[in-house]
Amino acid sequence: MKTILEISQLSKIYESGHQSLKNINLDIYQGEILALLGPNGAGKTTLISTICGIVSPSSGSVTVDGHDIITGYRETRSLIGLVPQELTLGAFDTVWNTVNFSRGLFGKKPDPAYIERLLKDLSLFDKKDSELRALSGGMKRRVLIAKALSHQPRILFLDEPTAGVDVELRKDMWALVRGLNKSGVTIILTTHYIEEAEEIADRVGIISDGEIIMVEDKKTLMQKLGKKKLVLDLKQPITSIPESLEAYQLELSADGSQLTYTYDTKSNRTGITGLLRNLSDQGISMKDLKTSQSSLEDIFVSMVRKDA
Repeated sequence: MKTILEISQLSKIYESGHQSLKNINLDIYQGEILALLGPNGAGKTTLISTICGIVSPSSGSVTVDGHDIITGYRETRSLIGLVPQELTLGAFDTVWNTVNFSRGLFGKKPDPAYIERLLKDLSLFDKKDSELRALSGGMKRRVLIAKALSHQPRILFLDEPTAGVDVELRKDMWALVRGLNKSGVTIILTTHYIEEAEEIADRVGIISDGEIIMVEDKKTLMQKLGKKKLVLDLKQPITSIPESLEAYQLELSADGSQLTYTYDTKSNRTGITGLLRNLSDQGISMKDLKTSQSSLEDIFVSMVRKDA
């Protein structure tokens, strides 16, 4: 796959001495959706702001389609659209004028047909003459996306795009992101919503304390780091786990009717056969069993804790 954005040894140290980014290395591929997943304060917004030229790096380099973000600022900025986390919009201008003005800021010639199509794609066209102050929070966020796309960038950054919105609007935003991606836009979004990364990303980058812990294809990440749980429903409740079963590190439910065994999917031997045999030897009978794959949330939490 073609690399459209390359980050090498990128660091940011503020005058206070706080290091927000620590030697970040990351390649972003053309046409992908990359989710940067991390807790608040992890460095997600600083990373995006640096790439977009809002924050100056302390060291390292960033190139966008071969152009350096410092020496080739005009070229790189024209390739990038940014949707900030905060709803930074005026109050009295109309939707149409706001988006049209943003296009002009990048030196693009007026293109009413493109602006009309963009607003229709974002379900904003019927609001084109409305003042921004009259819009809902969800509609204002769509206007921010329209502004970011007004100059037809090839890369779109979305900083916490669904922060503070309800579940229904969040799903609408996911559908919108997928549609933009299908049109050829490379999308990088920051989020601390696990389900957001799991739902729409092609790759997931985990960032913590200014460092990229891992970047991996989402499916591969689940396969490599995911664990499975075997849940055993017992015919008769038990009060405690027999000593002979302690090696399996089983979890007993509060009512004693269920045992949970967690095992590594990478291991050649899961231990399930031995567990079932030992249960039978102890006279513990099952009425049902089921397995479940660990979620991206489980993986994220375990990695951040390990890094800490």
